[in-house]
Amino acid sequence: MASAQISQNPTSQTVAGLLPKLHDADPDFRFMSLNDLYQVLTIGKPDFLHNDYNTAARAVDGIIKTLDDQNGEVQNLAIKCLSPLVSKIPNAILAPLLEKLSILDLENSVDNSIPAMALRTVVITLPRPVSGVAPSKEVNEAYTAISRVLIPRLVGRIVLQKPAKGVKLPPPPPGMLDLETAKDIDPEAVDVLIEVTRCFGPMLQPPEVEALQALLISILESERASSVVKKRAVVAISILASYLSDTELSAFISQLIETLRNPHLTPIQRRLYITILGSMARSIPSRFGPYLKTLAPFVLAPLSATELEEQLEDAAEDGEPNLEADDVREAALVALEGFLASCGSEMRPYTEETISSALRFLKYDPNYNDDDDDEEMGGTQQDEDELSDSDDEFEADAGFDDDDDDASWKVRRCAAKTLYTLISTRGSGDLLDDGTLYTQIAPILVQRFNEREENVRLEIIATSASLVRKTGGGIISHVSIEDSADFAHSTPISRKRRRESSSNFDSNTLLSTSAGLASPTAEPLPATGPRADLARLSPSIIKVVAKLLKGNSIPTKQALVNLLDDMIAVQNGGLGEYFAQIIEPIVDTIKTTAGSTSSSSITTGGAASATVHTMRIAALRLVADICKTHSSTVLQPYLPKIVPGVISAVTEKYYKISSEAISTVEELVKALTPPRSRSLKQSQQEYLQQLYDAIINRVSSTEADVEVRQRAIRALGILLARTLSLEGVPLLNSESRTAALDLLHDRLKNETTRLAAVRAVDNIAALSSSKDQLQAKWIREVSLELSAQLRKANRALRGASLGALKNLVIAPASRSSLDRSTIEGLVGTLLPLLTTKDLHLLGPALIVLAYLVLDDPKLVTTPQLDSAVCELLKSDTLGGSVLEALLTLVKNIGQKGAGQPLMSGLLKDVSINGDPTVVGKVIGTLLVYGGPSVGVKVEDFAEELNNPHVLGEAGLRQGGKSTLRPSTFLNQFKRSDKVRLAAAVALGRAGAGNIPIYLPEILNTMDKGGNAQYLLLHSIKEILQQATNHSADISNYTNNIWDRLLQASQAEDNKAVGAECIGRLAIIDPKTFMPQLQPDLIIPNLGQLLPFVMRESVIKPELIREVMMGPFKHKVDCAYETLYSLMETAFSRINIVEFYDRVVDGLKDEHDIRSLCNLMLTKLVVLDPDETARRLDSIADAFRTILSTKLKDNAVKQEIEKQEEAVKGALRISVLLYGAIPGVSSGIAAQGGQHQTWRTYWEWIEKDFSQTSNKYKTKTGD
Repeated sequence: MASAQISQNPTSQTVAGLLPKLHDADPDFRFMSLNDLYQVLTIGKPDFLHNDYNTAARAVDGIIKTLDDQNGEVQNLAIKCLSPLVSKIPNAILAPLLEKLSILDLENSVDNSIPAMALRTVVITLPRPVSGVAPSKEVNEAYTAISRVLIPRLVGRIVLQKPAKGVKLPPPPPGMLDLETAKDIDPEAVDVLIEVTRCFGPMLQPPEVEALQALLISILESERASSVVKKRAVVAISILASYLSDTELSAFISQLIETLRNPHLTPIQRRLYITILGSMARSIPSRFGPYLKTLAPFVLAPLSATELEEQLEDAAEDGEPNLEADDVREAALVALEGFLASCGSEMRPYTEETISSALRFLKYDPNYNDDDDDEEMGGTQQDEDELSDSDDEFEADAGFDDDDDDASWKVRRCAAKTLYTLISTRGSGDLLDDGTLYTQIAPILVQRFNEREENVRLEIIATSASLVRKTGGGIISHVSIEDSADFAHSTPISRKRRRESSSNFDSNTLLSTSAGLASPTAEPLPATGPRADLARLSPSIIKVVAKLLKGNSIPTKQALVNLLDDMIAVQNGGLGEYFAQIIEPIVDTIKTTAGSTSSSSITTGGAASATVHTMRIAALRLVADICKTHSSTVLQPYLPKIVPGVISAVTEKYYKISSEAISTVEELVKALTPPRSRSLKQSQQEYLQQLYDAIINRVSSTEADVEVRQRAIRALGILLARTLSLEGVPLLNSESRTAALDLLHDRLKNETTRLAAVRAVDNIAALSSSKDQLQAKWIREVSLELSAQLRKANRALRGASLGALKNLVIAPASRSSLDRSTIEGLVGTLLPLLTTKDLHLLGPALIVLAYLVLDDPKLVTTPQLDSAVCELLKSDTLGGSVLEALLTLVKNIGQKGAGQPLMSGLLKDVSINGDPTVVGKVIGTLLVYGGPSVGVKVEDFAEELNNPHVLGEAGLRQGGKSTLRPSTFLNQFKRSDKVRLAAAVALGRAGAGNIPIYLPEILNTMDKGGNAQYLLLHSIKEILQQATNHSADISNYTNNIWDRLLQASQAEDNKAVGAECIGRLAIIDPKTFMPQLQPDLIIPNLGQLLPFVMRESVIKPELIREVMMGPFKHKVDCAYETLYSLMETAFSRINIVEFYDRVVDGLKDEHDIRSLCNLMLTKLVVLDPDETARRLDSIADAFRTILSTKLKDNAVKQEIEKQEEAVKGALRISVLLYGAIPGVSSGIAAQGGQHQTWRTYWEWIEKDFSQTSNKYKTKTGD
């Protein structure tokens, strides 16, 4: 083929050689030649045609000629070739190219839209301006060509007159959108205008904007323009509105108002102008909002009860429905939704009218009599027979979409969407708190669940689910340890917190959640509020849902299952009393197969397409959540239906269903085993055996998908762990347990299942309590297998293996089974981990060694171990749980009398080479627990006082037996800053061991004031730290401490440490001190207080305080810190519209405020993705300003670093938003004119910041 001979460095001669072949008689040869030309233009250098004007011009002519080819594939490829051609030709040829395309008259093609499509491709490809960035030479030349050629061809006249002496230019040919020609207007030509406006809007001159606007209005007013053309013209007007001056915008809106006031306005015209209002609200919300006071009544008028009654009366007289009136209502509801979404604050005065209008037309079905619609909720529910009949009718009504005589379903669907947006924007605050959403809207929504048109029904269910989720805003759901791994990726953690938590390997705390040790208890229902409202509405919801689940509509059943799951999440259960109504249809949904019902697939309300598979997965997830949140006693009567249904899905061939079913089996196992289920029954054992058999089948199957086997191994680990207790042993026979343990051991050796098997062993080890439960041989072999994984490159595998090994060693039942050779093998693999290269592994490794020391100190405490500990202490990275683990090891070494070599190494090799705080704690611990065996005494250090931390740790460990007194440390307060701060910390640690002696003297010294207060606050902080860990009793002194803290914290230098002490004291005694921190005063009155915070978040110097950080001053804005705290603690009570206004403004503020707002965005995209999507344009404007900022040549290093960090933050958040809300960048919303600012911004990001953005995309994907 010719393409194989194309040079990787083509020249203009290469192009010239291909051009004659474009006119060959054979269409296949023309296509291949054009394809070769496309490749040449794509891989060629940007300027390889710039010096050969003749070839470039011939290439333009050749490709334009192929646009009129008889073969459609050749035409499409010719359009595709224009994109690389435009970027390679000289700028002087651009204007002729646009001219030729705009006047191209097709002779051979039947598709008259080809020229407009080609023009659109050229416009999109041209270099375009970016707001806030000075246009380059190429951008200016591209705009000049557009302005000189294309805009006159669109409007049919020269817009920007340029004086030319003695030259009389001929008039331009008729415009592409000329209404006076005999030709119909091509919708693709309107798309060209849209792209011109979108790509070059910032550079358009006022006369050009005015000309384009006048052209679009004339199209809307013309009767010759088709409905498709007019719809696209509305999109064009909404985009063009961004570039109207304030005066022009005001004049345009005045024109719209006068038109809408015209009593002779036809319904079609009325619909178009209302549509323009909605589009403009989405396009320019901040500028359009002030006009809503005048414009909103025009949109609400066609939705009024008066107009509806008049229309129904006219329809009754004529005997035919008024379809045009329904079109107007549909447009009005769409515009109303746009007002609510984009201009929420300005729409508050119209809340009641909005609700009544949306509810009125949610029930609007003139061709279907339902006398119950206007009754109250208690009387609207049909009886069971009627509901069953309506279920049967759903399928008969499935073709209703094609009935041109009744489009009322579109009105009802738009009404549901309007309510969805109202709940989305007002459901976090006033309308939810005052009961409006549940008293006025929710009952009607539930009533309309029996809607006969499925598209509408799905929107209604989605709206109800949105209300349920808003009800649960701010409630933290309990997640399993497996789920928490996914949850951790959804919200970023600061580097500091990540460092502190990375080595914390206390899996026992998390295990109590993952293994379901705690039986769920019903939360007390509040007497008032949204959750109480939901509980009162639940019977009505369940009654309708239970009936609809028996129907055949897959999308409806999936939507209802998800709704029930949302109700469980919000109430943490709460459906136990309705199990008799819902369990059977849910289980039937799980059993549904592709051939047993219609496999329709509908997407609505932002939900994914519904298929049999997705419906079954949703039902399985619902059953899992039911088991997770309801007590075993409530579940027991329904197990005969649940267990067989779930097991049938475990063996499903489709891996996603099988995998989800195994996760449900895991929750069933937790519900059937102690301590959740203590009453052992024969049936219970039978169910557990059935679940065991299903899990074993999946674990041992070689045909099962890897994900299925991994989840099955996890479930097997939970089952074995839950049946290892004395109460659970009878539930599983010994043969099955042994076979399962051997199978797990075997899976430890398999590369694909190793990690899952390690985690299963971890669960088993953590819950084993007696020696007879696990065989000694199995423990030894598994321990060595786990230690062998510590040499692997997979970090997750190494971490999980070490965690499992730690639990095996800690458990008395398993540790006693470790023989000398096993211990020796473990020590050999653990010693290489005693470095600071990976703190994730260091802490658990130290813990394992600490417990092994207790079994065989001579074998474990080797010179290699002592040397490794000394090397660790020379680093500056030890702290938190790693330091605690190290102290535990040192303590055990001292208790076993093997600490003398280590003490020698500490004094000789480490001494002053390590962090004095850490070294002091280690030496102090070894001094106390090693006693005479270490060769030195506490008194030896008391005489030298080189390291106060040694004495502080010794005092803490010795407690009341210590001979040290406060004066020993207080006397050091007169020395250097470094020594006296160390003495203050040591004073606190020693004081925590002897509260009655130390604390009164510390408080008395604080009363004297002076500089010592700052030091003594550090002492109190150490005491409170130990009291938080239940290592010290300060109950007799809390009030005295509180008073001293409040007084001492008034000084500026004391505020930071004082605030930390106050917080710790409030944690120790929350009943006494939490009320003094005022949450009980703030939360109930947040609606009144939050507006003040919002107003104060506007930049005010008095709200900004400076904090010294070393030699630099750091500005702290209290208002935004308050907003961040409210978002984390009371999100459901915040007015999200006003809150987001402040966040967007904060993105334009100083560096620290921007960073805080970036952090808030990462959480808001999860907490409220709908509002985040609506704010993308304003976020894009803020980020574009940051990315286009150019520092001065004399900028200092700190300014450069801040700007680099700001750019990285903007790009990182942009990629996050793009991934979380991808539809707005290239979906229906983008095509409809929405989010044009974001779309343009994202295209700029991918072009100018592709390398960095791709890096963040990779990280996000990982």
